[in-house]
Amino acid sequence: MSSFRSPTEALQAHSPIAADGLPEAQAVFHGVDEAVWIEVIRKMDEVYNDLLQYEVALEQKNAALEDSQQFIESVLASMSDILIVCNRHGAIQEVNDSLRRFIGQDETVLYGRPVCELFADDVSRQRARDFFSAARPASVQDCELLISGRDGNSLPVSLNCTPRLSGTGKLVGMVLTGRPVGELRRAYHALRQAHEDLKRTQQQLLQAEKMASLGRLVAGVAHELNNPISFVLGNVLAIRRYAARLQSYLDAVHSDACVRSPALEAMRQDLRIDRILEDITPLLDGMTEGAERTRDIVDGLKRFSAVDRSADEPVNLAEVLARAVRWVTRAAMQGFRVTVDLPQELPIIGSSGQMQQVLMNLVQNARDATAGGEAPTLEISAERCNGTVILSFVDNGPGIAEANLPRLFDPFFTTKPVGQGTGLGLSISYGIVERHGGKLEAANRPGGGAVFTLTLPLAPV
Repeated sequence: MSSFRSPTEALQAHSPIAADGLPEAQAVFHGVDEAVWIEVIRKMDEVYNDLLQYEVALEQKNAALEDSQQFIESVLASMSDILIVCNRHGAIQEVNDSLRRFIGQDETVLYGRPVCELFADDVSRQRARDFFSAARPASVQDCELLISGRDGNSLPVSLNCTPRLSGTGKLVGMVLTGRPVGELRRAYHALRQAHEDLKRTQQQLLQAEKMASLGRLVAGVAHELNNPISFVLGNVLAIRRYAARLQSYLDAVHSDACVRSPALEAMRQDLRIDRILEDITPLLDGMTEGAERTRDIVDGLKRFSAVDRSADEPVNLAEVLARAVRWVTRAAMQGFRVTVDLPQELPIIGSSGQMQQVLMNLVQNARDATAGGEAPTLEISAERCNGTVILSFVDNGPGIAEANLPRLFDPFFTTKPVGQGTGLGLSISYGIVERHGGKLEAANRPGGGAVFTLTLPLAPV
């Protein structure tokens, strides 16, 4: 391992034999005291041992230096960001594989080349020169410059520039690191989209919880209303029977000539008994119709409640739409006209309550959009296409501003005045439709007005 030899070996190798048979060195120092000679040999051995230790330490440091160099080279080769090391005059001293792949040039061409020549336009080249213009340049963060990529393409890169100092604090150069802005933009877009999706999901969960609580309340109210409605309908039936019996009795009394008297006739005229008997039947019919309509409303509330909001069951979309239109138009202003052109059967699989919520929201938005216009109208039509049903809601309102179309289904976005809209209706409807495997879209029609298109998969036959 070692190239050194001991002092004794060296002395024997370099001491020629004198004429008297003694080594020449011994002949020269023949008159020297033997103790001095031994001390010299001992000192030489110590120096030799020190040299051996220095050689071992040097070899260990060389091995560590090689390991460090290999580690640094592997790190530089693995970096996805570009790296450029320059001297204080801006000449390239070192680059990594990412830059070489990015610009399509070999390192032998890049070494010693001014770093400003890597950039594509005059503005970027001048900005790169400014990095080295000051006597003590400052760090630069997120500076977007155009760099000349392979095949002559100009690619935006976000650069960070940091001064490189010697051990004594003297400026020796600059280190530039950067990442293609396209990747940053894609990552930012993905992060923003994930954030928007998270906010939308949070709002939908919050609204779903509110709607679930409202649904439970409505279900309880509907259950409580059923009892008095049953009493009313039952009593109306009883009154009908009693009225028929009273009518028969009165007719019998006043038709009997023996019992008939002028006083009874006068009383009958004063009390308007005949008028009352004529009105009883229409009054009872109105009470029956009102009670039955109330019962239908209660049934609709029960279907709208949380009992079936998550149930997947066969649903006739035509019936749900008819119910939604009926509910909205009853509370609409005078003159709002809805025309519906649907087949009698539009079977889908899903939740009747959730779909009624979506359809009511679309009809109500059309009602609000056409308010104040002449002859407010909403036209609803359906089309079957490749196993789906496409419902179109076309109104004759002012339409949707182009700037608002991309944000129409965002949570809390609304064009209605404060206090008239929460901005959650369309967002929740969009989520419900997606959960049913469909899509909800909005656009403006060329002739004016808005068009909402609801696409849902039909139930398999």
